[in-house]
Amino acid sequence: MTAQLTEQQQAAEITVTKVGGALGAVIGNVALGGDLAPETVAAIRQALLDHKVIFFREQRHLDDAGQLAFAKLLGTPTLAHPTSKSLEGAANVLPIDSDYSKANSWHTDVTFVDRIPAISLLRAVTLPPYGGNTTWANTVSAYAKLPLPLQALVDQLWAVHSNVYDYAGHADEGRIGGVDVKFEEHHKQFESKRFETEHPVVRVHPETGERSLVLGHFVRRFVGLSSAETTALYQLLQNRITNLDNTVRWHWQPGDLAIWDNRATQHYGVADYDDQPRRLHRITLAGDVPVSVNGVRSTPRTGDAAHFSALDN
Repeated sequence: MTAQLTEQQQAAEITVTKVGGALGAVIGNVALGGDLAPETVAAIRQALLDHKVIFFREQRHLDDAGQLAFAKLLGTPTLAHPTSKSLEGAANVLPIDSDYSKANSWHTDVTFVDRIPAISLLRAVTLPPYGGNTTWANTVSAYAKLPLPLQALVDQLWAVHSNVYDYAGHADEGRIGGVDVKFEEHHKQFESKRFETEHPVVRVHPETGERSLVLGHFVRRFVGLSSAETTALYQLLQNRITNLDNTVRWHWQPGDLAIWDNRATQHYGVADYDDQPRRLHRITLAGDVPVSVNGVRSTPRTGDAAHFSALDN
């Protein structure tokens, strides 16, 4: 388990206010950017490890360059995505744009590659007048609360993750007369290069030593189980993760930035804003290859993600 903030980190004088019992905290008294003092960066990172997802209000001064400069203080940025296009002139920034995609399914970012990003930073750019909240779930507490027989089962379980179907690239089935061309193009781009990776269902967090469930939308099957068995067990485990008591929901405001530990959470963008525009910019930071409770690393089956991300050792 992680320790509380040290005296040196407390000297950074950020404020940390919990917003949910399972996870989530608002960080105050800081203007984010690439020039933060090391002790402030350390305090922010510790708050992230402690609370899994942290939120910053009133960061209206940030643009893509400022978001990236701050992100580099926390880790090594990946490319925006293994297959999807980044912003023009900003190779590390992925637009989450309602015109092309909606991340309205529970997932951990980019689990279809072997080197899952460690941290994601999401900044509000254009917000709808209503709706469009994002919800996070704690995959560490979900594992900890499993009955011991279930823990024993999932400790030995492996799952195949793939990008063959995009959580953010649904065809617009609600429009009479066919699919939405922009959504369809985004979907094809997402699958333009196929990735498939075998991950342990339980990974050991490389910084905290906590055990965390690695599931979400990109899971295709559990190794050694039939499709029917996979469906039943997957739903049982996912329901544990996404139980409302294990989540926190954030109402976006202009100037907001959210940072989450991608090794300890899932998230869901609620698509309840009709046809109103919604755009947020995401940067992800390099992570390690997950390791099972027995010390076995994840194995790529299809696709090489070396172009997407370095390995965080």
